[in-house]
Amino acid sequence: MSQYDVIILGAGAAGMMAAIEAGKRGRRVLVVDHAQDPGEKIRISGGGRCNFTNVNATVKAGRDRFISDNPRFALSALARYTPADFVALVDRYGIAFHEKTLGQLFCDGSSQQIINMLTAEMRLAGVSLRLSTEIMLVQKSADGFTVALHDSTVSATSLIVATGGKSIPKMGATGFAYKLAEQFGLAVTETRPALVPLTFEPRLLDKLAPLSGISAPARVSVKKRGFDEALLFTHRGLSGPSILQISSYWREGDAIEIDLFPEGGLTKLLRDARTETPKLHLQTVLSYRLSKRLAQMLAEEIGIQQMMGDTSDKSIARAEDFLRHWTLKPTGSEGYRTAEVTLGGVSTTDLDANTLAARTDPNLFFIGECVDVTGWLGGYNFQWAWASGWAAGQVA
Repeated sequence: MSQYDVIILGAGAAGMMAAIEAGKRGRRVLVVDHAQDPGEKIRISGGGRCNFTNVNATVKAGRDRFISDNPRFALSALARYTPADFVALVDRYGIAFHEKTLGQLFCDGSSQQIINMLTAEMRLAGVSLRLSTEIMLVQKSADGFTVALHDSTVSATSLIVATGGKSIPKMGATGFAYKLAEQFGLAVTETRPALVPLTFEPRLLDKLAPLSGISAPARVSVKKRGFDEALLFTHRGLSGPSILQISSYWREGDAIEIDLFPEGGLTKLLRDARTETPKLHLQTVLSYRLSKRLAQMLAEEIGIQQMMGDTSDKSIARAEDFLRHWTLKPTGSEGYRTAEVTLGGVSTTDLDANTLAARTDPNLFFIGECVDVTGWLGGYNFQWAWASGWAAGQVA
């Protein structure tokens, strides 16, 4: 039986970061993953350019941007390993990057650069990496943990679980981390798909599907939470950043409210049209700001048939109310198949916020997506992976 100081289950963002930090401390580290290559979620993220962090994923700005039964749980790790710390690592490897909207940082080139950087750091830290390796059984032993692999058995004093959540099962995602948590007596909160497109009942979908591929700026809200980002119509329903963001807050039975003129100007647009272009119809006026197909569908829904010059104040008010408070009720989401992350997970009540260790066992750690910490779209979840992995790596 091969003996290590630390065994890490999962060669994703959090697992590799934990391995690097533990290895730097002189710990003998083994990382095990069933995948053929490390960092598969890193590879596909950001359209292949990896949105590797967000400048706002800090304690101050990110205080309300991580969803959890205990929203303060993530703050300790985020305070000690910041976006600036990861950017410094990226800079050291000469990886060019740029900032997009809302503080999102993307590689100029391929996301493979981030994976190469992390695997290089693991090599420098003396970390052993075993890929295409199935984990058959994990057990507590007298001096730590024993892990039965498909071809051998390994043991270590510390075990770090970084196998992620259920999102994107075609990449091999499972609920393995949750089963391990329950095996060792830790609670697991309700899990569900997050950062995921929303779906609708057939009659509504018949209206939306012809708009597939059209995007529009919008504010999408559920109850008191709203996001001002692009909305995308698909043949299954609605997607785009604003929908992915709100999906983390949406619950079955909730309606979403869409403001298609979040920056204002609708009142002026309609009233100016009534006086300056009185022979135009509503859909033509709306097409000044929205795509023609979307403008046509909305005008039909609003039901104003007359030309703008003949439109009453009451009708204009009705149009404004519809366009700024368009209310739709999703029937569900596309599920884990397309969800970027899993909401919920290993309960933070049973973990130490400073170390990510189980309160019942200081040598057992859960990090990254499998924990009940879910960030907003736009690099927040990667920063949680880096920060939680870093925190565990300091003590495992």
